Amino acid sequence: METIKRTKISDLLGLTTYGAEVNVKGWVRTRRGSKQVAFVALNDGSTIKNVQIVIDLEKIDEELVKKISTGTCLSVNGTLVESIGGGQSVEIQATAIEILGECDNTYPLQKKGQTMEFMRSVAHLRPRTNTFGAIFRIRHNMAYAIHKFFHDKGFYYFHTPIITASDCEGAGQMFQVTTMNLYDLKKDENGSIVYDDDFFGKQASLTVSGQLEGELAATALGAIYTFGPTFRAENSNTPRHLAEFWMIEPEVAFNDIYDNMELAEEFIKYCVSWALDNCMDDIKFLNDMFDKELIERLRSIVNTEFVRLKYTEGIEILEKAVADGHKFEFPVYWGVDLASEHERYLVEHHFKRPVILTDYPKEIKAFYMKQNEDGKTVRAMDVLFPKIGEIIGGSEREADYNKLLSRIEELGIPMKDMWWYLDTRRYGSCPHSGFGLGFERLLLFVTGMSNIRDVIPFPRTPNNAEF
Repeated sequence: METIKRTKISDLLGLTTYGAEVNVKGWVRTRRGSKQVAFVALNDGSTIKNVQIVIDLEKIDEELVKKISTGTCLSVNGTLVESIGGGQSVEIQATAIEILGECDNTYPLQKKGQTMEFMRSVAHLRPRTNTFGAIFRIRHNMAYAIHKFFHDKGFYYFHTPIITASDCEGAGQMFQVTTMNLYDLKKDENGSIVYDDDFFGKQASLTVSGQLEGELAATALGAIYTFGPTFRAENSNTPRHLAEFWMIEPEVAFNDIYDNMELAEEFIKYCVSWALDNCMDDIKFLNDMFDKELIERLRSIVNTEFVRLKYTEGIEILEKAVADGHKFEFPVYWGVDLASEHERYLVEHHFKRPVILTDYPKEIKAFYMKQNEDGKTVRAMDVLFPKIGEIIGGSEREADYNKLLSRIEELGIPMKDMWWYLDTRRYGSCPHSGFGLGFERLLLFVTGMSNIRDVIPFPRTPNNAEF
């Protein structure tokens, strides 16, 4: 077969150089045809769109064509011609075909219309489908948009550790990291594990958040963001939880809670706009196949001012809804940690736009949040979105050494883990704020998917660490 430089299908579909000799490589989506001619839809992952290969069976060996089935990997030389069929502007009249990789009838993606549950069982192959090709191209674009947004605003990308000896959220649901023989653990007289011989000489875990280290960086570099994997060992088998997920955490010196809300709104609108401007083919496919309101919902976010609402006022709205006969699964009262159904009621029913909820009771929020003068609430903020509920959580941080120390002691957080964090309040403390965005939550919103396992290539959930 003559060597011709390969053209990506995403580039080829925009060409008008009819009559040119081209080469494409990719995987067969479908093959159909008659005794004289076969039509192959080829896709190389560069676009949701396939290119049609027209095979004249008088010119191409029939035995070779018989081996072409869904999933086969091909290299095709041919002539670029204007397409007479609908759906594409150009197609390729094949002059030579090489099978790079055969694919037999045990290939699990033969049939169209497989369920999402089935796709998770073949997660190693699902990127080859239209749906997951679209999702993972959007995932790339969202990652790029995040870096671009912060870079253009003068933030520094800061790498926080994945292995840590501190529990940022105080949740205690962490994966342990060890080199010790788990069948033969050394224990002291109280029955506690002795870590002297372990790699770090102390108990270590996978990080639940890079925030605390991010705060250290913000008090030196001014404005930073983290973007990396985080791990939560909570046994949550829900469509919104993963044990391994990616998190974006900006932290900004001299920002108060109001600056923090502005940044969060600007950031998330930027990401959604980027998706609409750069991923429309993929978004349109997902809109048409899964969620007919997706494009409309994305556009409405960009053009809407988010509501600023105090927690206390939010509770009053929810209590009135209950009084008016609205049924919630979980109770509503001042002091409750809002459930997703409560958050979605405020966003989807009451305001019909995103809500930034602030000033939560201190008992339901983390130790590092700045306390308000009322002694009851903290300067927390959660951004609530339609269909998702909370998509961003953040706060102004407590900058006062004594207040932070008393809160740490109140909650019984071991001081041996926190001395370095307290140093930032001891040496030149400053007001600062930040938030965390779960990357997969953003992707759920942008793709219209209903299960978080479908927006990450290899989901890690309870009892599932395949692939």
